[in-house]
Amino acid sequence: MTSRTHTTTARTSSEGRAVARTQTLLKGTAGAGTVRRTTLPGGLRIVTETLPSVRSVTFGIWAHVGSRDETPALNGATHYLEHLLFKGTERRSALDISAAIDAVGGEMNAFTAKEYTCYYARVLDTDLPLAIDVVCDMLTGSLVEAEDVDAERGVILEEIAMTEDDPGDCVHDLFAHTMLGDTPLGRPVLGTVDTVNALTPERIRRFYKKHYDPTHLVVTAAGNVDHAKVVRQVRRAFEQAGALDRTDAVPVAPRSGSRGIRTAGRVDLLNRKTEQAHVILGMPGMARTDDRRWAMGVLNTALGGGMSSRLFQEVREKRGLAYSVYSYTSGFADCGLFGVYAGCRPSQVHDVLKICRDELDQVASQGLTDDEIRRAIGQLRGSTVLGLEDTGALMHRLGKSELCWGEQMSVDEMLARIAAVTPDEVREVARDVLGARPSLSVIGALKDRQAARLDDVVA
Repeated sequence: MTSRTHTTTARTSSEGRAVARTQTLLKGTAGAGTVRRTTLPGGLRIVTETLPSVRSVTFGIWAHVGSRDETPALNGATHYLEHLLFKGTERRSALDISAAIDAVGGEMNAFTAKEYTCYYARVLDTDLPLAIDVVCDMLTGSLVEAEDVDAERGVILEEIAMTEDDPGDCVHDLFAHTMLGDTPLGRPVLGTVDTVNALTPERIRRFYKKHYDPTHLVVTAAGNVDHAKVVRQVRRAFEQAGALDRTDAVPVAPRSGSRGIRTAGRVDLLNRKTEQAHVILGMPGMARTDDRRWAMGVLNTALGGGMSSRLFQEVREKRGLAYSVYSYTSGFADCGLFGVYAGCRPSQVHDVLKICRDELDQVASQGLTDDEIRRAIGQLRGSTVLGLEDTGALMHRLGKSELCWGEQMSVDEMLARIAAVTPDEVREVARDVLGARPSLSVIGALKDRQAARLDDVVA
């Protein structure tokens, strides 16, 4: 990615003491706000996008930790900790935290992914100081008390059970395990019943102390914000918590690596009594840093990204075999996944899988037409802009870009990169990705003879 750095403050004060360093990364345009980054001496980064025309602000804090940072014994600890940070600090009880945001009509939530965790609040611009105080207090002053760990354990076990009861959701965890095996990326973000039951307060506290250091955090805010005021308020909150004592600390760098996925022709079946069978047919994709990801995005859109896509037309429109069918990509720091999902009656599983496999093979060998590529580029450009029309989406882009790439890319740059994709680039990516032998994950009530034929799909 490419950032546009325009201004930088001094790195030291007149007394030689380290001070904050501020940069203007992107200048505001008619369609986007000004993006600035300040790095505090304790290694905490604060990134904002100023949009004076709106009356809301989404404020978030991102932690450079996800389920891939867990050992097998700690599987689920990142998500467990996400829950516990809402349970209370020295200044606020769990009720105080939720009531403070509810009282101003705001929204507050968090999510855990495989490579990062985010806590955020969306409020009116006039209530931003409150949101900053509450979220910063949670991140720096959580008590993680034993009684809260025990109480929340039941909540998380219910969340695992809820996921298990939703095969359309559960099949994605199964596919990650099919492709990545018993590795940090292949294990479920929520953990398992056994690992969650085994987590102790002391283990979680150690995990909290290790991964929630300011050098691992990125603060983001998007909306009607004043960057300097946000920096002052965040700095005050972290200094009051004693979290910026290490003045020589530097932020952690984005993840890197060159992990490859060598799985091919593997089939995983969970035979359950469900009304539908849920299938994912897929193969290794691309890491999020791969320059070919723009062409991969166009390919994915043309294959299964909308109602005019090949898979939607062939599986649903022409044959009526499935209500939901789509393709998707997942990019991590060092590898990626490409998958085709469909939900259908168990008796139609092999018909659906044959059509999907035939389409993948055909696109791998013959490529997409120029018309399909032009339509996919237009669709991808439009959805990129429409997906950034609220402050929550903008805050998400700021945080993920800072953690994953260490840079910010303007909307105009993203649109230009998509528009610059050529038919030859898309066809080359199709040969490389879709030409690989696929693997398959299935959840559903399949008869023995149906299950026995699944290996033929990936042969």
